[in-house]
Amino acid sequence: MTEASLNHIVALVPVRSLSGAKSRLGEPLDAEERADLILALLRRAVEAALAATRLAGVVVVSMDEDLLRQARAMGAASLLQETSGLNEGLTEARVASGAEATAVMVLPADLPGVSASAIDRLAATAELARRSAPGKPVVVLVPDHHGTGTNALLVAPADAIPFCFGEGSRAAHAAAAEVAGASYVELDGPLSFDLDTPEDLLDADSRGLDHEAGR
Repeated sequence: MTEASLNHIVALVPVRSLSGAKSRLGEPLDAEERADLILALLRRAVEAALAATRLAGVVVVSMDEDLLRQARAMGAASLLQETSGLNEGLTEARVASGAEATAVMVLPADLPGVSASAIDRLAATAELARRSAPGKPVVVLVPDHHGTGTNALLVAPADAIPFCFGEGSRAAHAAAAEVAGASYVELDGPLSFDLDTPEDLLDADSRGLDHEAGR
């Protein structure tokens, strides 16, 4: 069993595309507004990840070449996804990160509460888990505000478990961590809130989380 190391954590930021992302927000936002929203949220995520002290790299993975060009302009590395599906794209990005990536942190680009401090707290939680269970892999998960999904995920070593995003991903990732014999921790906080529905937009505004950040 490979021992967990957090010496070189790479953040993987998946974004589907500007044209098709966040279609469930179609009622309050038209296509152009949704694209602007995605870019604003992506900018916030990239800026937070680059400012975090515990990350060694930031990779945006998408099938949208225009979005990737803009991600590079923000200062992130980019990977053009060749497969179809979120888990497949993340697996591509994990492989592309190379052997130097001792851990990966999946950080979706729809978290209005993302910040450098929240990212560093996630990494610090993983470090505590590593120290409490030496020699074991580490999996730290931030559930979504519905309690069934996964909003952020840190895995060390980077390939300790497969990615299980999709319906019921919280339970699926927990089960994968158990199979891997990993030290598994769940973490609450600002990363637990994501934008997925019109109600989430209203909730973000009520929390003072400006989803137009970065304009």
